[in-house]
Amino acid sequence: MSTPPLRKDAVQNRRRIIEIARRYVDDGRPLQLNDVARTASIGVATVYRHFPTPEALLETVALPGIEKLLRRAERSLAEDDPWTALREFLAAGIEVLLTDPAVPPVFAAATDTLEGTGDCKRRLAAAFAELLARAHAAGVIDSGVTESDMNPLMCGIAYAANIQSTLDPSERAMLGLRYLDLLLTGLHRP
Repeated sequence: MSTPPLRKDAVQNRRRIIEIARRYVDDGRPLQLNDVARTASIGVATVYRHFPTPEALLETVALPGIEKLLRRAERSLAEDDPWTALREFLAAGIEVLLTDPAVPPVFAAATDTLEGTGDCKRRLAAAFAELLARAHAAGVIDSGVTESDMNPLMCGIAYAANIQSTLDPSERAMLGLRYLDLLLTGLHRP
């Protein structure tokens, strides 16, 4: 059974809630549904009707960034050169992690609230596994490097770039890409 389409005012309320939540996340403020409702000048019950938990709202805010990374993964899978494909996907991952503060906590969450979030994360993991396997098969990356090695390394790069609190997000992303290049130089097998 499909859900009926939202009324026009409900669509506007949902959009407003997401806009306010995006601002909260970008400003580093806690995402409390009552606060979002107050800031959006929308009833608390309306916010809870659209987003029953802060996690559901955070995942909704993060989803465009995650979908952008998924599209990048799909383009990388179409790339003929395994090293370029892996490198470009990892670079896109670092950029998203450092420019969209909604994405890291969603990736770090042990469980997903929204079905779409879990689906995107599974598809990203599968794409990454394939990109890494292709790089291994081509002999362009150290064969001992595993997916479980790369996840904390990517988090470490994001952390190292994020401690530069005086930099704006795009500058931190550039620094993160520099750190990624340093890491990949050590892992590359020409």
